[in-house]
This record gives sequence, C-alpha cells and structure tokens, in this order.
Amino acid sequence: MQELAILAIVVIVALAFDFTNGFHDTANAMAPSVATGALKPKPAVALSAVLNLVGAFLSIEVAKTVGSGIVDLTGVDGESLMLIVLCGLTGAIVWNVLTWLFGLPSSSSHALFGGLIGATIAALGVTGVLWGGVAQKILIPALLAPVIAGLVAFCGTWLVQRVTANLSERGEKRGFRMGQIGAASLMSLAHGTNDAQKTMGVIFLALVAHGSLDPDADMPLWVRVVCAVAIAAGTYMGGWRVIRTLGKGIVDISPRQGMSADFSSASIILTSSHLGLPLSTTHVASGSVIGSGLARTDAKVRWSVARRMLIAWLITLPASGAIGALCFVIAGLFGHLWGSIVVTALLIAACAAMWLRSRMSHVGSHNVTEEWEQPKKERKREIDRELSAVASHVAPVSRPRKRKKRKHRREGGTA
Repeated sequence: MQELAILAIVVIVALAFDFTNGFHDTANAMAPSVATGALKPKPAVALSAVLNLVGAFLSIEVAKTVGSGIVDLTGVDGESLMLIVLCGLTGAIVWNVLTWLFGLPSSSSHALFGGLIGATIAALGVTGVLWGGVAQKILIPALLAPVIAGLVAFCGTWLVQRVTANLSERGEKRGFRMGQIGAASLMSLAHGTNDAQKTMGVIFLALVAHGSLDPDADMPLWVRVVCAVAIAAGTYMGGWRVIRTLGKGIVDISPRQGMSADFSSASIILTSSHLGLPLSTTHVASGSVIGSGLARTDAKVRWSVARRMLIAWLITLPASGAIGALCFVIAGLFGHLWGSIVVTALLIAACAAMWLRSRMSHVGSHNVTEEWEQPKKERKREIDRELSAVASHVAPVSRPRKRKKRKHRREGGTA
C-alpha cells in the first residue's frame, strides 16, 4: 500500500513536470512567429498545443534513453528508486519555474537529467552515476546542438536573403507568413515528439521500480496519453515570459529569419528524435535564433541577453542537481512515504511563491510582442559606444586663432 501511494505521487509530479515543460518550452516553436506577427499569440499557443499532443504519439525512442544510460539504479529497492525519481523531478520543476520567472529559455531536459543525477548522488554516491553516459548523451549534445543549429540557421537565412533580395516588404510579410506558420508547426510537432517522451521514460522507470512493469515491456498506452495531454495543456498556457525573451530579447526577428530559424530547429530535433538522442529543444531553438540574427547585416544581437542565457545553460545541471540532492536528504529525515509527502508539499509551496512573484511584473498575450526595453546601464553603455564610433570618424576641425589685441602705450611724458 505504501509503495502504491509513493508511485501515485511520483506519477502526479512527473505529469506536473511535463506540464511545466510544455509552458516553459512553448517559446522554442512559437517565439519567432509571434514576434514577427505571422501568428497572433493565442492562436499560436493553441496550434502548438495540438501539434505537441500529436507529436507525443509519433515515437518512443527518446523515452528508452531516459530510464537508462544516465544513472545506475540496478541495486536499489523499489521505494528508494521511486524516491530518487521524485526528488529528481522536484529539482527539475523548481528550476523550470525559476527560469520561467526570469524569462530565461533554459533546458527542461537538462533540468530533468540534473535533478536525477543529484538525487542519485545523494542516495548512492558518485558511483551511481554513469559518467560516460552523461558525457555522451548530455554534455556533448549540449555543446554541439546550439552550434550546429546556429550554423544551419545562418546558412538558411543567408540563402533566403539572396534568393528574395528584390522582394518588397509587403511581399515579404505575405510570402513568408505561411512559411513561418509551417515551420513553427513542424517545430511544435518535433517538440512533442522529443520532450513528451522524457516524462514517459520517467514514469516507465517508476512503474518498473514498483513492479508493475517488466523492464522489457512496451510503453503502456495510458502513459503515452497522459503525458501527451499534460505537455499539450502546459503548452496552451503559454510561457509568455520565455516567448518574449526568445522572440524579442535576443534579436529583432524578421519574417525571413523566423522561417529559417524554425525550419533549422525542426529538422535537427526531428533527426535527433529518430536517432534516440535526447537533445534540448531550447538549446537548438536559441542557437537557431542567434544564427539567423547573425546572418542579417542590419540586425543587432543583444549579447547581454545571450550571455544571461548562456549562464543559465551552464548552471542548469548543477543547480537542478543540488535541488534534487537536497530534496532526497530532506525526504530521508521522514522516511519514504512521509518524505515523499514533505518533498511534494515543499515543491507546491516553492512554485506558488514564484507564481505570486511573477504577478508583480505580469507578461501575457497582451504585451508579449512589445518592444524590448534594455536596462538603463546597458542602454547607456550602448549609446556611449555609438557616440565613440561616430566621434572616431569625424575629423577634428581646426578653429582660427583669435588675435590678441595689443595695448599700445602712448609715448610721451606723464602729466
């Protein structure tokens, strides 16, 4: 009975992670289309939600890699294994909501892996982590994915600009609108195919730990259905803060850029899903946006925003891992069942506090496309650089010297 209660908690928290994955990563597919006006915000997230739902049923190759290859949990009893999974999910959810609060497009995939790794280290020590698998399946793809996506988007944008150089602005908006919608739809489908499977893999791992499933069993249909619905529901909520950062904060996206970035991201994500590589859609989408921005000679990449994103990427694994490890330590003070209840209660409290904090600076469908406002210090530095550049190209003007008037002394004696 106790094991069944813990399993129920794990499944509910896993679906909560799937929900946060949906609204946190909506920006990956729809930010360019929303930023250029190809799609209105509400219809964009509705379309993305439907396609995420469909994409979740297309493949289960990624789900097979989540439950194995990262951590070695073969010698762990069922309740301890489920507690590790619960604490890992908690670390991932807290990090997802925290980065959403700051509008940072970080990786939900890396948050999940980091949480699982941290909880495993707290439970079994460093020997419980398969470091070769971490390097091969997480670190190397994390380094290569944004670079490859950026290069593909750069080449695609450059080629599109060359082909459509004589197209009028009106023709550009009309012609690329359908292309953007198609590319964004493909990206949403790819996101559902890739990311929903990660939650499927986590729930499958918990079911095996409980003894409900054999490790070689097929993925149950109900797991696929509930994961698909959860990620679609989260997507429909619209992670407006992250959409705003990715669509307006990094670079001012044109229709050409938006279409090229989305097609680049979708092609890479679909390929990785087919090969069973759990790539981060956030890294791919962000790299595509930056690459397409660099291809435009008149576009300015806001490197201060990109730098904050990079910092978030670098600390995602250790931060979510630290949260997962801390949760396992706290749970150990109360036992398996009550520890699971306490960790879940802390998770709810933390998420509620961050949601209340977000209401102080609300971002929604009504203001997601407003122009990006830089902080005053950054704007001042940018103005100073522009003034210095202008001054360096202006030749100094020599002013004519003013002649000093000489006082002529009157000759003669004094009176």
